[in-house]
Amino acid sequence: MEAKYKRILLKLSGEALAGDMKHGLNYEVITEICHSIKKVADAGVQVAIVVGGGNFWRGRSSGAMDRTRADHIGMLATAMNALAVADVLESLGCDVRVQTAITMQKVAEPYIRNRAVRHLEKGRIVIFGCGTGNPFFSTDTAASLRAVEIEADIYFKATLVDGVYNKDPHKYPDAVKFDTLTFAKIMYENLGVMDSTAAAMCRDNKMKMLVFDLSRPDNIYDAVMGKNVGTIVSEE
Repeated sequence: MEAKYKRILLKLSGEALAGDMKHGLNYEVITEICHSIKKVADAGVQVAIVVGGGNFWRGRSSGAMDRTRADHIGMLATAMNALAVADVLESLGCDVRVQTAITMQKVAEPYIRNRAVRHLEKGRIVIFGCGTGNPFFSTDTAASLRAVEIEADIYFKATLVDGVYNKDPHKYPDAVKFDTLTFAKIMYENLGVMDSTAAAMCRDNKMKMLVFDLSRPDNIYDAVMGKNVGTIVSEE
């Protein structure tokens, strides 16, 4: 079966890397995710990844701490996650590069767009850490930005639900799932899929997004192969 997409940007939340532990790194869960990512790469798809940091730190819940400093700590959390995912992928035989938006030359390459694209063209998986490198911007916004910068065919947003609903399906049993919708609708109806800056970035640059459930890691591979997984978000 031929892949539907040539180059993808996959957003992994920090919470997904923690699994049922809810905090820290669950290597069993990470390994399952990485097996699916390897299948995608082995199918000839170029894979870039943005990781969140919520399994270690959430800046908005840091109390009285200065917001800028809290966000900087969150960026360091994403760097730890990027290195952990890279380690597991390498143990599976993948060629991986970690690039960070904050310079830390002892552990990762600095983010350079052209170098990242060159890695992808050579079949390497590229993991982006430290968000955009700026406070007040979420890792969802970083994922949207990197997807646009590297000219990905689609932005895969792996979440804890199987798509986008009109309200929280964990709280409301009558929640209705969307098969398709627009970024404008996400922003206008405040659906909570991503922050408005990330949604506007995708909308303004015509970046298509797929929101799907990561509790079944093979959904990554199935989505790349064009199977009906999750909710497609695009601009009309």
